[in-house]
Amino acid sequence: MAHIVIDGRIINSSTGRYVERLVTYLQDIDKTNQYTVLVPSKDKHFWTPTADNFTVKTADFANYSMAEQTGFKKLLDELQADLVHFCMPQQPVFYKGKVVTTFHDLTLLNTIMSDKNPIEYRFKQFLGRYVFKRVIAKSAHIITDTDYTKNEVIAFSKNAKGKTSTVLLAADVNKGAVERYPTEFKQFILYVGQQADFKNVPRLAAAHQRLIKKYPDLGLILVGRKDKPALQNEALFTEKGYKNIVFTDFIPDTQRDWLYEHAAAYVFPSLMEGFGLPGLEAMGYGTPVISSNATCLPEVYEDAAVYFDPTDTTDVARAIDEVLSDDHLRSDLIKKGFLQIKKYSWHKTAEQTHAIYMDALASATNLPEQS
Repeated sequence: MAHIVIDGRIINSSTGRYVERLVTYLQDIDKTNQYTVLVPSKDKHFWTPTADNFTVKTADFANYSMAEQTGFKKLLDELQADLVHFCMPQQPVFYKGKVVTTFHDLTLLNTIMSDKNPIEYRFKQFLGRYVFKRVIAKSAHIITDTDYTKNEVIAFSKNAKGKTSTVLLAADVNKGAVERYPTEFKQFILYVGQQADFKNVPRLAAAHQRLIKKYPDLGLILVGRKDKPALQNEALFTEKGYKNIVFTDFIPDTQRDWLYEHAAAYVFPSLMEGFGLPGLEAMGYGTPVISSNATCLPEVYEDAAVYFDPTDTTDVARAIDEVLSDDHLRSDLIKKGFLQIKKYSWHKTAEQTHAIYMDALASATNLPEQS
């Protein structure tokens, strides 16, 4: 019997859904090995195991902190795990135990964040490059969400070649009761998620403003917490005199699901992604998806979306207008969306991840760094 530790410090976040679904489905797959799931104290009761071989332990070590490199390493040493799965690349770089690491994307290395201190962010990127290279070299196996990210990781470090696998994620669709979100829009397009610069929300808003000349009552509803980037966008749109745009701030999942069900279309304008879960969620609710053609998104959505160039506001507006004005196209996208989402399964995600654990446990110690 092996002791497997899963780093779930991000469990209560958008990316953390991956951790929560993974550990939930692993309980059905592995009844033999012992699992310890590490979470922050504030999230100790966020996920409760139902299997006797799974336990939750607190780990209060912030990403990219000195405590992560020292205190977290000490905790992992004390746990004496046979394998640690880091669900993000942030980890103690000098931890000597056997490791599997998930890279969702390399966004940190490829973006500029206007809401961050530029000097501090550049230093974080510099540190990230060092950490990522060390992590790739010492990991027994690397997991990525898409082939796009897999190829990106291998291009970043040759140490990833031959030990990197794509394990697809899945989308959750709530078939229970929904709660109406209070909106006066009879027709609206929807975006769900954070509004960091690479999410490209200002171009979506600019495209929407072009469209309301043709569709005067068309709303744009932006779902997500009003953090600093969202507040910056809200101030920008007010300054520009934009109309018919709503920032919801945090709303319950039941209201978010109602918006998915009633949106004329879901629009994903991102400049870079590691997977793109919200688009799949929208498909599960029968909402036509209009997506950026950047990075991994065409790989994930295939022919179940209409695509646009995210750097071209005119093309964003063109794609949205194409879907809004063509009932046959909308119907076709809805049908294809339902078929597309069936290709993804959290149970399959957990099965493939478990197989990687078993291979890593059976293998020799981690490979040395290549020169």
